[in-house]
Amino acid sequence: MKKTRYIFVTGGVVSSLGKGIVAASLGKLLQARGYRVTIQKFDPYINIDPGTLNPYEHGECFVTTDGHETDLDLGHYERFLNVPTTAVNNITTGRIYQNVIDRERRGDFLGKTVQVVPHITDEIKRNVQILGNSDYDFIITEIGGTVGDIESLPYIESVRQLRWELGRDCICVHLTYVPYIAAAKEVKTKPTQHSVKTLQEQGIQPNILVLRTEKQLSEKICHKVALFCNVDEKAVIQSYDVQSIYEVPIVLAQQGMDKIVLRKMGVPLKGKLQMDKWKVFLNNMRDARKSVKIGLVGKYAELPDAYKSINESLLQAATYHHRKLDLRLIHSERITVDNVADHLKDLDGVLIAPGFGQRGIEGKFIALNYTREHDMVTFGVCLGMQCMVIEFARNVLGLKDANSAEMDPLSKNKVIDLMEAQKHLTNMGGTMRLGEYDCKLQKDSLAAKAYGKDIVRERHRHRYEFNEEYRQQFESHGMKCTGINPQTGLVEVVEIPQLHWYLGTQYHPEYNSTVANPNPLFMSFIGAATGKRK
Repeated sequence: MKKTRYIFVTGGVVSSLGKGIVAASLGKLLQARGYRVTIQKFDPYINIDPGTLNPYEHGECFVTTDGHETDLDLGHYERFLNVPTTAVNNITTGRIYQNVIDRERRGDFLGKTVQVVPHITDEIKRNVQILGNSDYDFIITEIGGTVGDIESLPYIESVRQLRWELGRDCICVHLTYVPYIAAAKEVKTKPTQHSVKTLQEQGIQPNILVLRTEKQLSEKICHKVALFCNVDEKAVIQSYDVQSIYEVPIVLAQQGMDKIVLRKMGVPLKGKLQMDKWKVFLNNMRDARKSVKIGLVGKYAELPDAYKSINESLLQAATYHHRKLDLRLIHSERITVDNVADHLKDLDGVLIAPGFGQRGIEGKFIALNYTREHDMVTFGVCLGMQCMVIEFARNVLGLKDANSAEMDPLSKNKVIDLMEAQKHLTNMGGTMRLGEYDCKLQKDSLAAKAYGKDIVRERHRHRYEFNEEYRQQFESHGMKCTGINPQTGLVEVVEIPQLHWYLGTQYHPEYNSTVANPNPLFMSFIGAATGKRK
């Protein structure tokens, strides 16, 4: 059995520094050395998962292959490593406490007083090492929040214990912020010093420091940080601003971060760093001269993280088509019959975003009516696909009150209805149709041509479905159901073959799009958008 080594990534000073990107980038470098790597995220909030969190609170909710609702950083892990994640890759404080309380109720602790140390910390350590039982060489664990947060203390204590137990097989990478004070025209290292001091007070001496900074730092600054933070000067790495997150692995590789990690863990260098395909992708991104203008219509237009996987899937597909992505986020609440042309007429393609609830829904119907009547390249995802169905029912089938049971439970024409399996549920968390399911595509359909095969597996996150009672009406008027779940008969894909490219999916293809393997539907969508422009 292979020996698994553990790398913890912590953060200090402020949140949103990019621990997830640094963790994914380090994982990519180790993977490029020939090692098997996976990454997990520990979130210190008490929610069981982010599935019930508002996107304004937490951004996008990413869904794993086994149907677990997780933090958006897992999307970064998959896009960088091209390795699927599961429920064990994202753990929250809520799940940790739920597991411990369940064991206490069963009597597993034999009447002992249940405490944060050792019971909560032992549960955290158990979850860290679950992945170690698989055939991985390295487990990278990102600790959410910042050092010093009250809610993060049990995780930091667990890291301290694991470092003591595992010795050289466990290291800590600490990401911290070095601000540039414009008025003084200098960078300040004091926040980093205080951050490391806080970590040291909790029993952890970082092995590697990653300095998050706007501009490249001088050797003098790096020497100062190494001296005051008691870190090897060669182990002080800079993560400065770059144009794309996909450049971060290259920046870290140039500073030899992978070599430093392997040396500190006593692991021999394994072959040459194989990043050729990654560099080709970056070169395509940099060298693209023409652009493709895509409008993303949704109710969270002011919050790009709400559609993070879609944004990245569009960028990947555009890059492989040698185009720069010109993404326009269009707030669906602001679309009216009078201004819809102003919003959409100059676009090469339109994507109607997923989501939940009534807010902004009418704007999506107006946008879809415009793109359908003007034969614009249009892609609907999940709720976006359901909106395609409702708009078609209203304006083509003549069912003026057509709606979704989610928006209007009293509608006489619920062309989108609650799934049978969802009708008797009372708990909202983790109870949707989640994870990967089969979809059989109609031969010669737009979707089948995009995938190049008839059976695909894609990830889902929904409660409502196309109402099968209306299927014949839709198909006789030109909207075809070209993707069907073979087990349940659920309609997964709709198309209008008479139009250039007009397709909606009940599933979320953005969850299965990576740098190495961009999702075929996004490739087809961008291809149609660039072709339309020609």
